[in-house]
Amino acid sequence: MKVLLAVDGSLYTKKMLAYLTTHDEVFSAKNEFTILTVQAALPPRARAAVGAEIANSYYADEATKVTAPVVKFLQRHGIEPKVVHKVGSAGELIAKTATAGKFDMVVMGSHGHSALGNLVMGSVTTQVLAHCLVPVLLVR
Repeated sequence: MKVLLAVDGSLYTKKMLAYLTTHDEVFSAKNEFTILTVQAALPPRARAAVGAEIANSYYADEATKVTAPVVKFLQRHGIEPKVVHKVGSAGELIAKTATAGKFDMVVMGSHGHSALGNLVMGSVTTQVLAHCLVPVLLVR
């Protein structure tokens, strides 16, 4: 099974990983894991001011801060994941990556905002659920 782990480095990512370790049917070295993190794009003026090279370096550094602990965790459990990072709208890119990569499942932690909170603040989880064509496992 191809599993896409959408991570953001938050407490909810840690809860998701803890959940996986107790569910061998999903968390097994027999499965193929890809870690995805999405960085918000810098405003166009800021990107223009610092230049593409510095902006891209910033995105890569931020992605590594998020994914390195997850990679280390998975490696301790005998899993060698692929790592992907993208820049843009997290919810949209997670859903697009899941579909384009023909993943069997997306697993992600959820902050668990109320319906009103999602309406006011928006939610990556809500966007993923709205756009994703593959099953999504949410861990709260």
